[in-house]
Amino acid sequence: MRDPLVRSILFGSIIVSAAAGARQTFGLFVEPFSSVRGLPVTEVAFAIALHNLVWGFAQPAAGAASDHFGPGPVIAFGAVTYGLGLALSALMPSGPMLIIGMGVLVGVGISCSSFGVVTAAVGSAASPDKRSMALGLAGAGGSVGQVALVPLVQRVMEAGGIGGALLLLAACIFAVGPLGYLLFRSPAEPASPNPREKGALGRVSREALGNRGFVQLTLSFFTCGFQLAFIATHLPSYLALCHVPARSAGAALALIGLFNIAGSWACGWLGSRFPQQQILGWLYLLRSVSILSFSMLPKSEGSVLVFASVMGLTWLGTVPLTSGLVARMFGVRHLGALFGICFFAHQVGSFLGAWSGGYIFDLTGSYVLIWTATFLLGLCAAALCFGITDAAKKPRPAVAVV
Repeated sequence: MRDPLVRSILFGSIIVSAAAGARQTFGLFVEPFSSVRGLPVTEVAFAIALHNLVWGFAQPAAGAASDHFGPGPVIAFGAVTYGLGLALSALMPSGPMLIIGMGVLVGVGISCSSFGVVTAAVGSAASPDKRSMALGLAGAGGSVGQVALVPLVQRVMEAGGIGGALLLLAACIFAVGPLGYLLFRSPAEPASPNPREKGALGRVSREALGNRGFVQLTLSFFTCGFQLAFIATHLPSYLALCHVPARSAGAALALIGLFNIAGSWACGWLGSRFPQQQILGWLYLLRSVSILSFSMLPKSEGSVLVFASVMGLTWLGTVPLTSGLVARMFGVRHLGALFGICFFAHQVGSFLGAWSGGYIFDLTGSYVLIWTATFLLGLCAAALCFGITDAAKKPRPAVAVV
């Protein structure tokens, strides 16, 4: 397969399928960890939330490493670390080991083996006119793992328990580690005699943080993380509280992945034809209206499946749109690192969404407050995206040294 773009989309999708698909099953473990292993819901939710926060802290470094060394060694390191974290959680089931395994090791591992690194490789391989569509295709392909792994993990957990399911996930992660070497690597830039070219990443990072559009985009991405982490982590427990059959939880998570295939592709297609910030605004608005409607209406197996379908259409379409906007603002030379900065806010939101859901439930016995917060944050994110007016602003070129 000689076309670097096609190769990167194909193998990048497989890598993201395993890495992102595995973490989308974590919500299925909350209740069993509590009832079977006797861990408080707050502690389990904290471990799941922590991997999001660690992922956010590590993502800029992982992106910068991929920009410098190429995606191959970074993804291989991430797969080993991710798999070890899952194995540790399976074999040493105490609270502290769960926090180290599913919290710290999984967080570091997924920062090196998921969207931040893969989207940078795909974005670098694509021409500007094809970039949004290519990123959307990679995101769509990456949802296959969620569709396949959620029902598989649910069946393995019923037959072999929590440990067997986590070891299965670890095996999947280990298997995709070598595929990072097949992704496109940007050619190294020749050393410049211009001393102002040294430390270019630091300069571009400061320029990005001073760009109002980039800041608004980053803040909106916080909401994306909050909403997705809360739903993925706590939807199964919430449905059990509403007396909806347990099979609906697994079906809902799988359906989110299935509809995300179409949603990610559609967002990539739309992003190549219309202003990406406007599409993001409508996406956040649609997601928030769906959340409000679902939280207020009576629950049934049918309403759960409708909600999961709508959420799937808006689930990870934010990734190609957000990374495409970053590339439009600042080019692809430091796309991994700059998307990592933006993604850090996403993961702070993910931490708060996963952890606060468990904390508020333990405190009040209800998810009402957190559903309300999830809806309101979505409205704020939509307003931020609609307000982005300087998306095409690029960093000022360095002044030549005479």
